[in-house]
Amino acid sequence: MITIIDYGGSNLRSVQKALESIGARLQVAASAEEIGRANKLVLPGVGAFGAGMAALRRRGLEEAIRARVAQGVPLLGICLGMQFLFERSEEMGRHAGLGLLAGDVVRFPAGGPKIPHMGWNQLLHDEDHPLLRGVPSDAYTYFVHSYYCRPADQATVIARAEYGLRFAAIVGRDNIYGIQFHPEKSQRVGLTILRNFAEMDGLS
Repeated sequence: MITIIDYGGSNLRSVQKALESIGARLQVAASAEEIGRANKLVLPGVGAFGAGMAALRRRGLEEAIRARVAQGVPLLGICLGMQFLFERSEEMGRHAGLGLLAGDVVRFPAGGPKIPHMGWNQLLHDEDHPLLRGVPSDAYTYFVHSYYCRPADQATVIARAEYGLRFAAIVGRDNIYGIQFHPEKSQRVGLTILRNFAEMDGLS
């Protein structure tokens, strides 16, 4: 059973449909109590970092997510949901994230390619990670973002992409994972990654 976190500001329905298409069993959680019973979590998101984190806090979900992850529940952050995993973001000010991974979220530098980074781009990876089973390096996925994650520990980077610079496209440590692109818009590759997450061991 995968629990999708609903904080009122995410692309929840499109992620839900993508997970349904691979046959995953789903439920949607909008309360700390529901998250507290989850055995696998997905945190989708689009929009601004500060507003999204404020919505999580208003609903009392921030500490519930941290607590469940500390108990070993797998968590997958998608797009803005991946950025939430880090300590802070500089998007429209300075905002604290969930702090599950060390590092920050910064804007693509001026003078480079057009911002936002929007469209198909290749994943670059050279390791055998369960999340990338069946996904070759150079596979294309669909991105929409103006800010990127800058992990403090490069060992957490599972795959990268290039857009003026190399940035973290997939991160992971222990039971915490994040993907910057939109798997629900990335056709077969995106669905393969979602299926890999769905098949990972969670809490019973």
